[in-house]
Amino acid sequence: MKKTALLNSEISYVIAKMGHLDMIAIGDCGLPVPSHVPKIDIALTAGVPGFIETLQAVLSELHVEKAWVASELVSGGSPVYGQLTELLQGVQIGHLPHETFKTRIAEYAVAVIRTGECTPYANVILQSGVTF
Repeated sequence: MKKTALLNSEISYVIAKMGHLDMIAIGDCGLPVPSHVPKIDIALTAGVPGFIETLQAVLSELHVEKAWVASELVSGGSPVYGQLTELLQGVQIGHLPHETFKTRIAEYAVAVIRTGECTPYANVILQSGVTF
């Protein structure tokens, strides 16, 4: 059995395959995922698992160089944005209009992790960095 925090085999597999500049998204339960982008659906019920706890687990294995969120998350005053910025201290966080955010997923994401989160715009794109 794995010793690290992240136990989901599909998520671990995708992260292990990621190279520098590859992108993975973590989304709320309503984020549309293009049919050509692999979706790892971990949603169980409304709110379970949450966005922040999923992000924490992913960050236990993924070195993040840059991240993007929808500008609507920032302007909406959601506490999720504050929690996200605390977890991503030292990481450049870009803001994109939601439609542009979804286009970036369609063009660049190697996978989308769908959570049970119900907070509007609680989504992030994480760009893989290097550990050296």
